Amino acid sequence: MNRLDSIKRCQIISSLVEGNSLRSTSRMTGVAINTVVKLAVDAGAACSEYQDRVMRNLNCKRVQIDECWSFCYAKAKNITPEIAAKHPGAGDTWTWAAIDADSKLIPCWIIGPRDGVTARMFVADLADRLADRIQLTSDSLPAYLKAVEHAFRGEVDYAMLHKVYTNPVEGQKRYSPADCIGCEKKAIVGYPDLEHVSTSYIERANLTLRMGMRRFTRLTNGFSKKIENHAASVALFLMYYNFARVHKTLRCSPAMAAGVDTRLWEITDIVEMIDAYENSN
Repeated sequence: MNRLDSIKRCQIISSLVEGNSLRSTSRMTGVAINTVVKLAVDAGAACSEYQDRVMRNLNCKRVQIDECWSFCYAKAKNITPEIAAKHPGAGDTWTWAAIDADSKLIPCWIIGPRDGVTARMFVADLADRLADRIQLTSDSLPAYLKAVEHAFRGEVDYAMLHKVYTNPVEGQKRYSPADCIGCEKKAIVGYPDLEHVSTSYIERANLTLRMGMRRFTRLTNGFSKKIENHAASVALFLMYYNFARVHKTLRCSPAMAAGVDTRLWEITDIVEMIDAYENSN
C-alpha cells in the first residue's frame, strides 16, 4: 500500500487545522480527496486517544462549560425517516466542551445531541479529569443540574449564568443573535465566587472552533456528511489548539500553561504521534 511521506502528511494536517475544507486541502496538496479523508479520520482517532490519556489529574480552578451547535448531513428539520435510517447521526450535532479559565486548556469535549444523557456523560468525564475542587460555570440549560449533581456529588462550587435576550425583529432571527440585555448569576452548589461566574471564555472558544474548522461555518455546504468525520475533525483541531498553537495572551500553548506539557508542539510532532498510533493499531 502506498503511504504519504511525512512532508505531505504535515501539509495536509496543517491545512486542515487552519480551517481549510477537505477538497481545498486536496487541491492545494495534490493528494486525492479519499486519501485526505482517510488521514483526517486516522488523525482524529490518534488525537482523541492521546488527549484522553494525558488530560488527567488536572489542576484547574475555574472551569466553564457550554455547547456549540452544528449539523451533519442535514439540519434536523430536514431529516426524514429514510435519511435517519441511512445516515446515523444526521441532524443537529452539538459539541459540548469545557475550558479552564486560567490556562485556556480545553480538557474534554463530547459530540452528541443537546439532552440530559449527553450532559451527564460530558460532566462525568470532566469530573474524572480534575485533581481538586473547582468553581464551575454553565449556562442555564436545565440538563446541567442533574449532570453536575451526579458527577460531583456536592464537591464543587457551581453556578449558572442565565442571560436575558430581547426578541429579535423580523429578518434578524436567522442571521443575527438577539441582543443580551442582562445576566443573572445563580449559585447552585457550594460557594462560587460570583465575580468569576462567566461563560465568556468558553463562548470565545466556540468562536475559535467555528473559525478553525470548515465544518462549523454557517450558510455553506462545508458541513459534515458523516458524524465520524465530524468527531475526527474536532479531535484534530483541539489537539492543535491545546498543544501546538500559541495563545496570544498566554504566549504559550494552553497545554503548557496548564502543566500538561513542557514544550510547544509542531505539526511534525502531531504527525509523528499519528504515525505511532497507526503503527500500534
